[in-house]
Amino acid sequence: MPKLAVLDMSGKQVGDIELSEKVFGIVPNKAVLHEAVVMQQASLRRGTHATKNRAAVRGGGRKPWRQKGTGRARHGSIRSPLWVGGGVVFGPQPRSYAYKLPKKVRRLAIKSALSSKVNDSELIVLDELKMEQPKTREMAKVLKNLGVDRKALIVADQVEDNAKLSARNIPGVKIIPANGLNVLDVLYHDKVILTRGAVNQIEEVLGQ
Repeated sequence: MPKLAVLDMSGKQVGDIELSEKVFGIVPNKAVLHEAVVMQQASLRRGTHATKNRAAVRGGGRKPWRQKGTGRARHGSIRSPLWVGGGVVFGPQPRSYAYKLPKKVRRLAIKSALSSKVNDSELIVLDELKMEQPKTREMAKVLKNLGVDRKALIVADQVEDNAKLSARNIPGVKIIPANGLNVLDVLYHDKVILTRGAVNQIEEVLGQ
């Protein structure tokens, strides 16, 4: 069972916590992690691309010349796909790229991501995160006390407005609630900071 130190906002150890083996101690499944990342990235695609087919392109209502007797090829519209300025055949149309993986696969992916962070010593457990005022300087000081100097994901059981406002102007730092935990954010950030309350919520949901 993984065991980590619990730090306060000043970086001092205030205790220990034993993490659930079912959530933070499994062997990461790389194939499932890849599937989950691709699913999330596909869901983020806007899908607003569009081309005009011959029905949508402007003009071409009149037959350019008569059917027979001219010696030229027969045509019914100057907006045929054969013509310059004509419609596009089988071009991209607006659509959603989103799809879903089975619930068990998604849960295995997030557990694999968390376990990989534990294995790489990139998971930090924070006692609590409370900011008296929304100050970026104070949040930067807390991150420095925790030894975080790169991209960091902060996961809290309850995201306070002061903490959210304090973190939003720091490049590479993102703060989310425990119920918004996802594979893409965990893998993208170099460090993952979990509050003690967030650990309890995550284990309650994923440890079943």
